[in-house]
Amino acid sequence: MSTATVLTRGPSLPADRGPLSAAVLAYLRGHPLVVAEDELTTADPFGDDLQLALYSCYELHYRGFAGVAADLEWDPDLLALRRVLELRFLQALRAAVPGGDDVAGAIAALVTEDPAARGVSHHLRRRGELWQLREYVALRSTYHLKEADPQAWVIPRLEGAAKAALVTVEHDEYGAGRPERMHARLWGDMMLELGLSDEYGSYLDHAPAPVLAEVNFMSLAGLHRDLRGALVGQFAVVELTSSPGSARLVAAAQRLGCGPATVEFYAEHVEADAVHEQVVRHQIIAPLVADDPAMAADVVFGMQAATFIDDLLGEHVMARWAAGESALTRPLDA
Repeated sequence: MSTATVLTRGPSLPADRGPLSAAVLAYLRGHPLVVAEDELTTADPFGDDLQLALYSCYELHYRGFAGVAADLEWDPDLLALRRVLELRFLQALRAAVPGGDDVAGAIAALVTEDPAARGVSHHLRRRGELWQLREYVALRSTYHLKEADPQAWVIPRLEGAAKAALVTVEHDEYGAGRPERMHARLWGDMMLELGLSDEYGSYLDHAPAPVLAEVNFMSLAGLHRDLRGALVGQFAVVELTSSPGSARLVAAAQRLGCGPATVEFYAEHVEADAVHEQVVRHQIIAPLVADDPAMAADVVFGMQAATFIDDLLGEHVMARWAAGESALTRPLDA
């Protein structure tokens, strides 16, 4: 049991969603770590239980949880369990995507929009309701209130031109030195304007499994040096696909009569990510692969895995909304 300083600030521990997350959360509260072998082998790698257990382990490397000992971040028993969970998740992702090393082809697929696409941003622009936009902002806050932090893990794992260019993009994400312009702060301002809490971790208990998987993949790739190429690929998906979707969300916010903070967040990303797209393609990916051609397969995997998870999230949200139900694990009003 840890004797380190217990954090007094930070989000509260979430409610468990099954035996794996219950075991991790109990350990964070000071109880023994007990996990049955069959619970590890039968858990859905994309399901709520495994994803929440993994998210809770990763969060110790970010801001931690109130009431949890700080040195559990490097607890060997918890790290050993986390590695088993990571491998289950990683193996499932590799099995779910085609792989390959055609970076140019993967990029072309990302930047070519399907005119028949019917994703979340399309729905919100055309006919989405305000309650749906509020849900979307709440569920995406699990990442956006830590925006750019997972990608920062990869900086010391890169070198030369790729490192310099990635730091340039990160500098923009962090407001170019102006804390009020940090993208995480802009997201928080939008949440307040929409009547939501801007506290970090406020909606963790509301976040469905694909939301957790999205953030977990960033953390997994960022925290492992051998997955640095995959993290660059994930980062590319964000920067190469953001502008069109953000433009649709600007239109949605305006159609729904939202205030300036909501419009501003997405308008900022229309402009910034159009520039970032070129930086990522030509100044990060190109020199990274030129310097080490073996990185190509990892970059492609990162792109494909991030897209696969994003598709899972979009399908979940659209299916629940089509049924007239909340896309969250529990409605905001609850």
